Amino acid sequence: MTDRILEFLRNRREDGPCLVLDLDVVRENYVSFASAMPDTRVYYAVKANPDPRVLELLAKLGSCFDTASVVEVEAALASGATADRISFGNTIKKERDIKRAYELGVRLFAVDCEAEVEKIARAAPGSKVFCRLLCDGKGAEWPLSRKFGCDVDLAPRVLEHAHRLGLVAYGLSFHVGSQQRNPAMWDGALKAASAIFNDLGERGIALQMVNLGGGFPTRYLKEVPAVRAYAQSIMQSLRKHFGNHIPETIIEPGRGMVGNAGVIEAEVVLISRKSDDDVVKWVYLDIGKFNGLAETMDEMIRYPIRTSFDGDETEPCVLAGPSCDSVDVLYEKDPYHLPVSLEIGAKVLIEGTGAYTTTYSSVGFNGFPPLKSYVI
Repeated sequence: MTDRILEFLRNRREDGPCLVLDLDVVRENYVSFASAMPDTRVYYAVKANPDPRVLELLAKLGSCFDTASVVEVEAALASGATADRISFGNTIKKERDIKRAYELGVRLFAVDCEAEVEKIARAAPGSKVFCRLLCDGKGAEWPLSRKFGCDVDLAPRVLEHAHRLGLVAYGLSFHVGSQQRNPAMWDGALKAASAIFNDLGERGIALQMVNLGGGFPTRYLKEVPAVRAYAQSIMQSLRKHFGNHIPETIIEPGRGMVGNAGVIEAEVVLISRKSDDDVVKWVYLDIGKFNGLAETMDEMIRYPIRTSFDGDETEPCVLAGPSCDSVDVLYEKDPYHLPVSLEIGAKVLIEGTGAYTTTYSSVGFNGFPPLKSYVI
């Protein structure tokens, strides 16, 4: 929460929920990553928040960009980034999208199987590819599934196949899970990456790069280590597993870059109980899972919530969204303690919402408009 955001909200007269994002915080976050890891290139994960003003700022600061689609590639280019600063990091791509990215100048692509390698060889000949490894995401608040990546035993074959098809077998990537609060979780993946580097080196294929992925957290209800703690832990692991032959490294912060830069202002629509003896009160907001808070699924991401009644006596409350869908309940298994004095019509501030909110907001489910966004 910044004074700039609070001042903006004080002067706002529009109705409906909105996200307000402070670019000064994004700038500070970028500088933190760049200074803590000076030998590592920063590839901002565009999907976290693709607002043009965020991308333009990061492009001016020197950031590279991790993109998941042609639309994101074009957005990164429009921000002022050159194609050599863009990675097509999605392992699931249509061949025509690979071709379009190649035509736009992109030469760095992610893969996790031989079929994807073959598409890139046809549509983007001579490009660099890096193979994504499976990670279990242990310890992450938003763990990633087996949807992306391949087993460490398969990765060498995927990269050898790329080499034989005329592509540059450039390196490896992994993702230790989003909102990863344990800096030591990069160690196991780097150990596996080192073994693959050695394996392929013995076959005459010299890998050059390790993509350390994202996972760098933002602060929600729990404290998180500083960026420098992650940098020190990762560098220690690189030295341990790669010795004096440390490869090129890149990182893909998304949540860690913009999460704490944004605050959502929402309104209490209804407060009720389900029975006379119900000890838990239901608080319905004008924003829910379908309006930008999709990461409350399974209550994995627990956002800090502030009200003008903070300091008063509290009671347990179930938080839910406004839509006519029974899954639109934000927190029920572990209710939030909110002020007893909270009223219908009161504004609430949901902090740490700069990442993965506007992009998750539906176009018009139940007729509710997409989440408004203001960048200041």
